[in-house]
Amino acid sequence: MDEHAKKLLEDIRIARNNDLNAPLRISDRRRVVSLVKLSQVVLLPGYYHYNDLSVEEAMEQLQENLKGEISAALCFSGRNMMLAEELSTKFLNRLPEVMRILMTDIQAMYEGDPAAKSMAEVILCYPGFYAVSIYRLAHELYELGVPYIPRIMTEYAHEKTGIDINPGARIGEYFCIDHGTGIVIGETAVIGSHVKLYQGVTIGAKSFEKDANGNPVKGGKRHPDIGDYVVVYANATILGGDTVIGDYCTIGGNVWLLESLPPHTTIVHAVGEDQIVRKGIRE
Repeated sequence: MDEHAKKLLEDIRIARNNDLNAPLRISDRRRVVSLVKLSQVVLLPGYYHYNDLSVEEAMEQLQENLKGEISAALCFSGRNMMLAEELSTKFLNRLPEVMRILMTDIQAMYEGDPAAKSMAEVILCYPGFYAVSIYRLAHELYELGVPYIPRIMTEYAHEKTGIDINPGARIGEYFCIDHGTGIVIGETAVIGSHVKLYQGVTIGAKSFEKDANGNPVKGGKRHPDIGDYVVVYANATILGGDTVIGDYCTIGGNVWLLESLPPHTTIVHAVGEDQIVRKGIRE
């Protein structure tokens, strides 16, 4: 390396925030994505393939690599690396339950889309299932308190599908995403069972509160709760940690909602007007 290049590297180092220096090995995106792919082979062999591994070989590599990545994530976040083996074992022990829940998601997407010819087609072709399946894996790691890795997983799914599900969101069984592009689900959202979302739906936060120094206040309940058997149509936006959508509600396309709804409510934009129609009664 010539002197000019060395000088550039030194200038870059000086400009870099010292808090971002990473002298220790940290969670690497490629290695975390490999954990996703190994898990896919373990859960749905035949549908997913990775490096021509058998399901037994994929499980062996998953056991070996998961511990190392969790250890690196714990170390970088200043936590006890000795927890890695315990956390990896707990995650692996949850895989049968993850598979059970994924079967309900597959069923919901198959039944929720007349274009689906089989449940195999849902697994092979549907971006909604791809994103949800990765979210289910990431959520288990999030619940175990594993740093970094869950978010890398769901951002990988976001990159591939355009569906952005924070691993902290709590989503019930029989979750159906139709089309999916542009869906956003925030970290503190709670979504019930038998919920169906169409493309462009946002389940998000209102403007962040700020502290005395003008900095955004982190944490807290920021995203809505969605009940069971709720349908949210394309490009609807539901915001706020105190917003609760009751069971069996239907949210029409392009609705902007900042308030709670009681169960069995239908809310849509009136055709050609800016007003909304709730339960068929114009407000």
